Amino acid sequence: MIGGVAWITAAALAQDVSAAGYARIMTRPDFAGGDGRLGYWNLYGRLLNEGPYAALEVQVEALEREAGSVRPWTDLHLRVEGGSVGNADPGNGVLSLFRLSQLYAQAGNVTGQAVVWRIGTLESSFGDLGLYDLQPARVLFDTVGGQATVRTDRVDVVVGAGDAGYALKGDRYNTVASAGATARLRVAPGHLEIGAGGQFYSEPQVIGNRLAPHQTPGLGYEDFVRGEFLQNYAEQNQAPAGDIPNPEPRSSSSYKLVGYLGFGDAGPLRWNNLFVSFERLHPLGFTTETFEGVTADLYVHDLTDQRTVLLVGDELQARLIPDRWDGACGALLGAHRDADNQIAPSDDDRGYASIVVRSQIYLNPVLHLLKEWSYAVETSANGNRFRNHADSIFTGQDGVQNDRGLEFGDADKRVTWQGKAGFVLSPLGPGVYVRPSLRLLYGVQHSTENNAFGNSFVADLDQFNTFGNVERHWHQVVALEAETWF
Repeated sequence: MIGGVAWITAAALAQDVSAAGYARIMTRPDFAGGDGRLGYWNLYGRLLNEGPYAALEVQVEALEREAGSVRPWTDLHLRVEGGSVGNADPGNGVLSLFRLSQLYAQAGNVTGQAVVWRIGTLESSFGDLGLYDLQPARVLFDTVGGQATVRTDRVDVVVGAGDAGYALKGDRYNTVASAGATARLRVAPGHLEIGAGGQFYSEPQVIGNRLAPHQTPGLGYEDFVRGEFLQNYAEQNQAPAGDIPNPEPRSSSSYKLVGYLGFGDAGPLRWNNLFVSFERLHPLGFTTETFEGVTADLYVHDLTDQRTVLLVGDELQARLIPDRWDGACGALLGAHRDADNQIAPSDDDRGYASIVVRSQIYLNPVLHLLKEWSYAVETSANGNRFRNHADSIFTGQDGVQNDRGLEFGDADKRVTWQGKAGFVLSPLGPGVYVRPSLRLLYGVQHSTENNAFGNSFVADLDQFNTFGNVERHWHQVVALEAETWF
């Protein structure tokens, strides 16, 4: 972080420097005991479900571009970002919660005017679902390496390759070779465009490397979930604690496929973005267990190599009454599946569907009335995952308590509705995504799940719980927010 600040300071002393960024800050007094966010996550729309954030990207023209010239040029990019601001969240703005997320150099006019070369962090995206703050059709964002971009009047092509090991494995780093590409075709510029792309990951087998892919023989999914393999293996085989079979080496692979369709500038329709993504998640490395004072690493490649994620997202922006009324509508569908897991509810075995509708009426060029509502259904594919009542901890499948059960609550579905309304001050005039934006908003949520928002409530029904346990399905907040791009 200190190095990033020093780099920015040095860059500011250079001649050809530009900077851009994004910031949002808010206060949301939450008298219901929550953390200031209306619901759990952006499935219900990003509005009132996000925290503070700041990002700054600096570009330095190391070798200046000259308009219309074929002379080579080079620039450097650095982006620092994080989700904490002083007095606005638990992190209180400490710099350790910020990160140097992008650092790369670009060069053009080296092998032709249409080609731009890039070394460093990579990324290629077809765009945003603004109402959700998501980029479903994005590849290479986890890779450091080299990238070539070809841009013409009709076609954009991006090809990149490098290493995604640190993004996927963190401090358990092992090389994960990554390669990907995207292509965008403007069939009718400004009216219709399509795109497709993909990314492939390969983690080779390396004998002797404890951080390379392996599988512990005999480890089943239930023992993995419960954390009882060491105990059960010792009892079944009359073996000392921790005396388990040696892990067997494996090689890992995964992939992601993305698609895009954009169309608009027809009547009241400004633009519609449709994104599709299918991903086979990369297998995990190992977990640890402790039994009778002995701790062992258990490798889980074969238990985590069948996880897939399908995402479909769409967002429409419309000019309902020119300069008076704009609207936006978004929808998101997700299907997470884990073919290895047939017994336990988890984030890898779930589905969800959501719709968000926003209306923005321009009372005058700078004062706007904003209304938004969302409806979302989330389902668990492997039994009950949601607690609908304060005493759900005592129930299991079909209302029967099971102390050995893997279920979490008393329902396999959560249905959440949110409504938001308030006033927006927009100094730059009309537009759903025009910034800066100063907002005074009220939001209300109803969910079938009990206490379906971030909180510090004590859910224990033990007789020694002195705080009590209350059932809440409604939640409301009032927010004063500022958001800007610069």
